[in-house]
Amino acid sequence: MEAPEKDKKSLNFIENIIEEDIKNGKNDSRVHTRFPPEPNGYLHIGHAKSICLNFGLAEKYNGKCNLRFDDTNPTKEEMEYVDSIKADVQWLGFQWNEEPFFASDYFEQLYEWAVLLIKKGKAYVDDQSQELISQQRGTPTRPGTMSPHRNRSVEENLELFEAMKRGDFPNGAKVLRAKIDMASPNMHMRDPVMYRILNAEHHRTGNKWKIYPMYDYAHGQSDYLEGITHSLCTLEFEVHRPLYDWFLDQLIDSSYRPRQIEFARLNLSYTVMSKRKLLDLVKQNIVNGWDDPRMPTIAGLRRRGYTPASIRAFADRIGVAKRDNTIDVGLLEFSVREDLNKIAPRVMAVLDPVKLVISNYPENQTEEITLINNPEDPEAGSRNIPFSGELFIERDDFMIDPPKKFFRLAPDKEVRLKGAYVIRCERYELDEKGEVKTIFCSYDHDTKSGSGSKQVKVKGTLHWVEAKTAVDAEVRLYDRLFNDEDPAGHKDKDFMAFLNPDSLQIKSNCKLEPMLANVSAGDKFQFQRIGYFCVDKDSMPGSLIYNRTVPLKDIWARMNS
Repeated sequence: MEAPEKDKKSLNFIENIIEEDIKNGKNDSRVHTRFPPEPNGYLHIGHAKSICLNFGLAEKYNGKCNLRFDDTNPTKEEMEYVDSIKADVQWLGFQWNEEPFFASDYFEQLYEWAVLLIKKGKAYVDDQSQELISQQRGTPTRPGTMSPHRNRSVEENLELFEAMKRGDFPNGAKVLRAKIDMASPNMHMRDPVMYRILNAEHHRTGNKWKIYPMYDYAHGQSDYLEGITHSLCTLEFEVHRPLYDWFLDQLIDSSYRPRQIEFARLNLSYTVMSKRKLLDLVKQNIVNGWDDPRMPTIAGLRRRGYTPASIRAFADRIGVAKRDNTIDVGLLEFSVREDLNKIAPRVMAVLDPVKLVISNYPENQTEEITLINNPEDPEAGSRNIPFSGELFIERDDFMIDPPKKFFRLAPDKEVRLKGAYVIRCERYELDEKGEVKTIFCSYDHDTKSGSGSKQVKVKGTLHWVEAKTAVDAEVRLYDRLFNDEDPAGHKDKDFMAFLNPDSLQIKSNCKLEPMLANVSAGDKFQFQRIGYFCVDKDSMPGSLIYNRTVPLKDIWARMNS
């Protein structure tokens, strides 16, 4: 089904290919994509782009999208990763075709096809080490050297390959290689390894297999067995495409053929997108696990308070490109701000509290102040919060000797308390350390916010929390994990040299308005004048934890302008 005519101008190059294939009746005009992660780590924001692309195309063209786990390396794979990947895909709002698929589903068929290639004289067993094989491959400008085992007889190769399968040899003793062209200008066509020996337990097949297929061999054949029509890969696999097609040419005799298409991977500023580097951060306890809110993993972004809609909007904004580039992380932060602005209730929280006493407010009186929950959402309604003569305000909202353009509270200065009254600072008390302990103010009863109130012009409005009913909470202020735009791009320095020492600040004595006590993990709010926050998964009644998702404004843009 083609896109409507009005959408034609916005088609990306992959959509143009798909629509041409549909028009020409290729593969019966079907659209069947797949998302094929390796279960060797948690997915990150780059994978989210691929998820949105593959599942999004299937949705757009009324097709199917498979979730397939490329589980061909048992030494690095765990069921924990399988479960986390399924959860991530579903959280983003997508549902895969049928049950999840696994490359291990096809081990028997892949083995039979490998035997077929041996019988056709297109594959052979090599006894050389991986280091020697790599050396013999040559360079892009110099042909490779043929293995001394390249011309073994079919019978000997079949016997050795069967022995490899039985587990007769230790790891690294032998490999099965495709016999293609050691002089090819494409290094991947110089007799690539198809199978290696791995005496390791597989998370699904146990100890049944002692040999495991390489990605380049398993991938295209898995696509074929699942009926995939458009196999979308990142640009580094462009040079692998001739090998993808070669294996299909040798093994498949049908009009149906999957097609590999490459697109630019997502590179994001101020982060790293390598699973290996992310694993290093976890193993060295730089972060608190794969779902640490500073991590670019989908699990980390979810815990930090990002929404599926914001990530999908981000993926849509950056589009699909043919050339690698780096996307400013500020665009991701903008996307979540934009979404949370629509859906997050506005609440009041004081992260660094100082006591404020309204001396002329009636003693022991408490009244209700009505505040709108979200001015961007007409259906959000309003709430009542308590107000009395004892409040908390932010410590940095008061200065004893302020600069000229300080529009918050200071001695003999007036400000408005959000939704309530105009107050004037009369005096203050210091503690033994010389820090402000209590601020004493007076209020004007006739200046209460709302229609009919006395009009008093003040330049500052402060948020506050009523002292007796305030809820205690820990607030974690997360920031970017690295303070360099490209932490992995320095040849002379390790990426960890650019870690941001202020990526996490913990405020343990925060005061929140009463409604923020009855919350659930993942609930999202805008702390007025501060930023967007969500309830952490480890939060419990009486021990509340809130994570900052993003500040209200892009502080980094201001710092670097």
